[in-house]
Amino acid sequence: MADVKLTPAQLGTELGVSRQTLANWRWAGAGPRYVKLGTGKNAPIRYRRADVDAWLASTEQGGAAA
Repeated sequence: MADVKLTPAQLGTELGVSRQTLANWRWAGAGPRYVKLGTGKNAPIRYRRADVDAWLASTEQGGAAA
């Protein structure tokens, strides 16, 4: 099965953040890994589901360790 790819709008909705926040994270290197489909500033951006899940897991804090 192919890995699911999310647009910034889809991921922003899922995480409850704006597309601009995702853009800021990309610029700062602080968010989930992403794929840029092409060159130039207007090239489409996609997020792989596996990369998003890994990033979310890496940001977990508090609670009991698994």
